[in-house]
Amino acid sequence: MAAFAVKARPGGSRMFRGIIEGTAEVVACAPSALGSRLVLDLAPIATALDTGQSVAVNGACLTVVARQGAEIAFDLAGETLRRTALGDLRPGARVNFERAMRLEDRLDGHLVQGHVDSVGTIVSFDERHGDRWLVVVASADLLAQMVPKGCIAIDGISLTIAELDSDRFACTIVPHTHAVTNLATRRAGERVNLECDVLIKWIARLHQNSRGTSRSS
Repeated sequence: MAAFAVKARPGGSRMFRGIIEGTAEVVACAPSALGSRLVLDLAPIATALDTGQSVAVNGACLTVVARQGAEIAFDLAGETLRRTALGDLRPGARVNFERAMRLEDRLDGHLVQGHVDSVGTIVSFDERHGDRWLVVVASADLLAQMVPKGCIAIDGISLTIAELDSDRFACTIVPHTHAVTNLATRRAGERVNLECDVLIKWIARLHQNSRGTSRSS
């Protein structure tokens, strides 16, 4: 790890689209002074990365801290480990990656901040008529921020909520998404990172503030 080095560069935009660029293999995920040091083999984009740049790894916005060839290092703080499932990663695991979007990019997916709200657990992942039906259990607080046919980011993947229940939600996974993301390796019982649609959060916050103003007037 001591050989990691790369020139410093100011960070840029930290918004994402939920359109996964590819998957990367975990080289190492070991405890460090800051919490944990995650190292990925990001060969497809490694030469384009400098320190300070943002990469969404399984939907969590992380900052590049060092590079050695194709291996890119990120520090995971305690809050990141508590909030996400990144602490579950082991060498050889596959993760989704997406670089921060540029202002001129098409949105394609939906606005994703890379701020994971919580983790959910895969209940089932079955094939249905050529597609796959992914069911995830989540907390009541998180489910309250979801709407049927609305957007959800699962491990950074922009998906549409096909079904919403009191303790879980489901998404249809088309063959292309299954093939180009880490969902091809996912199994029931595994934890996934979840980020709800920021537009729903803003609307809920405005509604909460307006109710507070009404009560005080």
